[in-house]
Amino acid sequence: MGTAPRIRLIAADAFERPVPFRFAFRFGAAEVTSAAQAFLRVRITDEAGREAVGWSAEMMMPKWFDKSPELTPAENTDQLKTSLQLAKDVMLTAGSDTAFGLHAAVEPAHHAACARADLNGLIASFGLALVDRAVIDALGRLEGAPAGKLVNDNRLGIDARTAPDLAGFDIDTFLAGLAVPQTIEVRHTVGLGDALETGDLATRLGDGLPETLEEVVAAYGHRYFKLKISGDVAADVTRLTRIAAVLDRLQSEYRATLDGNEQYEDEAHVLALLDAIEAEPKLARLRERILFLEQPIARAKALASPVAKLAARIAVEIDESDADIQSFVTAKDLGYTGISSKSCKGFYRALLNRARMAQWNAEAGADRYFMSAEDLTTQAGIGIQQDLVLAGLIGAGHIERNGHHFVDGMAGAPVTEAKAYLATHGDLYHEQNARTRLNIHDGRLSLVSLAGADGLGSAVEPDWAAMQPLSSA
Repeated sequence: MGTAPRIRLIAADAFERPVPFRFAFRFGAAEVTSAAQAFLRVRITDEAGREAVGWSAEMMMPKWFDKSPELTPAENTDQLKTSLQLAKDVMLTAGSDTAFGLHAAVEPAHHAACARADLNGLIASFGLALVDRAVIDALGRLEGAPAGKLVNDNRLGIDARTAPDLAGFDIDTFLAGLAVPQTIEVRHTVGLGDALETGDLATRLGDGLPETLEEVVAAYGHRYFKLKISGDVAADVTRLTRIAAVLDRLQSEYRATLDGNEQYEDEAHVLALLDAIEAEPKLARLRERILFLEQPIARAKALASPVAKLAARIAVEIDESDADIQSFVTAKDLGYTGISSKSCKGFYRALLNRARMAQWNAEAGADRYFMSAEDLTTQAGIGIQQDLVLAGLIGAGHIERNGHHFVDGMAGAPVTEAKAYLATHGDLYHEQNARTRLNIHDGRLSLVSLAGADGLGSAVEPDWAAMQPLSSA
């Protein structure tokens, strides 16, 4: 492996753009009807004085990072803006280091600054994740290399300094073996309020896109599904029975995951749900096809008690409890075997957690530990493309991808920008009803053009003039 280049962040500008929804997003008991996407543009320089620009983007989605009922969606958005501003500021003063070295140098100070501002670990991760991804993107453009090659050759300088439990693990050899596949399966999320059949719709949008689960399966050919549960055992069994009837009829070889979104009280409460599912004959096929259960217990309690009884019956992972780089280690000690990957939590965190997974499975002599790729809200363009590259690198065979169901194509972006994505990443997108939309075919997305693009997944620069500077929190 060659020596990773030392770079310095010399400029960072943040922007925002509203994203109109087709339907409301639901996170547990909360519902979100509007949000904006944050965009970041950075400039780096290396020790030879060469400069390059990089980009990143992420939805500023209320009611997931902090679900406190007393906070309004606008206040949630302000939290995310504050995190991004703090991350920009600290990285601009970090001096010169490798890309990962910069991250490692500022991560403790950034999380501490966010904690002082009463921002939790997920919110802190959001801001630093955007800065890190834009820096990685800029380094790829500087070197004329896609992110996959930067990872394989460890030109990012990734080591175990933020994850000392990996001391002694051969990170360079591990990274050299990662690769972005040509395609990835799309896992469609069935929300608590989503229509399953035509009879569930009081009115129709009539925009040419699917509106029910039946129509989604017919349009996209999904084989993987993520099913939301509410914390009410009886209601969840009734809902799952209706969903299973549709899937059993339309896609007999489906696989599913369950997402509790923190709605269950404790392990005993979740075990009651499993008992009820297994007691319902109409859910027999669904139960056989459940791959794992995602974050059923509220984050305030999830890492406070063991879940050994639950883990003995179903693979269970953390998501909202993944507040920092140590979370997977803490969760493992309590009996959890999985963790989610999301770009909004951090590119480096995902790769280091994937290294942990490899180390722990080698020690166990079995594929006991796992990572999944999740994100309900990621939008077409830079955000979705960077997240897909990361999911590909960690080896996720399928990924939650539902932003296209809630948003019509690249709604909010100028037509010229949308057409540029269509022209440059024509395997990932197609034109439908004069809109640039994700091209989900036979339940899959193509990653070919993303993997080959210099930088982190996107060869198209967004239209900065069509955005507003990120307003202060």
